[in-house]
Amino acid sequence: MIISMTFLNFFKYSLFLTLFCTFFGICAPVLAKNDVEKQKIEAFFKDLKTFTAVFSNIKQLYVDDVDNKKLFNHAIKGMVNGLDPHSDYLEPEEQKNLLENALGKFGGLGIIIGMKNKTIQVISPIDDTPAYKAGIQTGDLIVKIGDKPVRGMTLEDGVGLMRGKAGTDIKITIVRKNKKPFVVNITREIITIISVKGYLLEKNIGYIRISSFQNPTAKLLKQTFNDLVKENNAQLSSLILDLRNNPGGVLNGAVDVSNLFLDKKGLVVYTKGRIPSSNLKFKTKPGDIMQGLPIVVLINEGSVSASEIVAGALQDHKRAIIMGSTSFGKGSVQTILELQKGYGLKLTTARYYTPNGRSIQAKGIVPDIKLKNISLENEAEKSVVEIKEKDLNGHLEAENPSELSPEEILSTQKKNKEKQNKTIIEKLKKDYFVHEATNLLKALTILNNQ
Repeated sequence: MIISMTFLNFFKYSLFLTLFCTFFGICAPVLAKNDVEKQKIEAFFKDLKTFTAVFSNIKQLYVDDVDNKKLFNHAIKGMVNGLDPHSDYLEPEEQKNLLENALGKFGGLGIIIGMKNKTIQVISPIDDTPAYKAGIQTGDLIVKIGDKPVRGMTLEDGVGLMRGKAGTDIKITIVRKNKKPFVVNITREIITIISVKGYLLEKNIGYIRISSFQNPTAKLLKQTFNDLVKENNAQLSSLILDLRNNPGGVLNGAVDVSNLFLDKKGLVVYTKGRIPSSNLKFKTKPGDIMQGLPIVVLINEGSVSASEIVAGALQDHKRAIIMGSTSFGKGSVQTILELQKGYGLKLTTARYYTPNGRSIQAKGIVPDIKLKNISLENEAEKSVVEIKEKDLNGHLEAENPSELSPEEILSTQKKNKEKQNKTIIEKLKKDYFVHEATNLLKALTILNNQ
């Protein structure tokens, strides 16, 4: 009997070890004989012993009976979430929600959010969405959703409460620096975004705003630019490219937009990871639509990911002057892996680097000319709570837009353009960042003409 049990235990141990070797790729170290590898294996099994001891104590002593599947899911999720703010183990419902986000088949508010100190914090509102129209700002803390306090809630729980049928209302309680908590009532909408808008600020000075990066963004930008040239009756002498509060989006959209302003051979961006497939280079393509004329790119702490790639590329190629405040600093690449039974794994697999080899991750793009967030109307500094990638405990792109075709977007833009343009241009001229960029471009134009 003793022999049988010993054999059975040995068999179980061997089977367990084989499974771990297969899954984690550690067979070679197990079979190796040098001291360093032996120490690694001993440490591995010591940690594994700690895990099984905790698991056993929970099963025996926890106040409620918890099934094994739930415990393992929690353990895996904790293991993945502990890596960085963007990696996540997705249960079937979460994976389904992620797909809905990508397709835009849900009612939402239009905000990018993250976790900081167990509180949900707004990274940036998306242009022309319910949250943007309601005055939600970068840095706002969401402390209550409906009648439910946020503290102790996961980011996914918060997203689930804010999502709902288009046309329905949701009340969120906001804390903003130097203000008492206040309640905002927002009506959910299907989130569809016009990612590019352009205006002729003054004769020869164009302004183009990119609110997010989608597959057709570069095509829209080129068409918008051509419309401004036509409106100006001549080639623009200078351009302001506004990437403030741009939460990012599709990598190829950022690369294509960068290439619209570059002529030099080189890189737009490259990625580096542990495996060869994560090491990618995105090269420049000739075709500067501004023909080398001055460009100012506006960024702030709400400029994230793809917008940082564009700013970094134009800065490294000395093609544009970057103005504003240091960007968010999300310079990591996530890969979505499908697992069995509807589960998924969102895993950080690489980092972004600018053409000159600067890492964006947790550093952001530092502007050539730093500006404070000032109102031209009263010359008083606004209260802004800066959030950076390095500050986040967790981060989820809560609401991604559905994509319209370029033709549909341009058609929508033109419907009310003339009626709205005058008011919008007046507001832009009161925007301190735009005001300073305009003055700089005027000075550069004078110097170029001498």
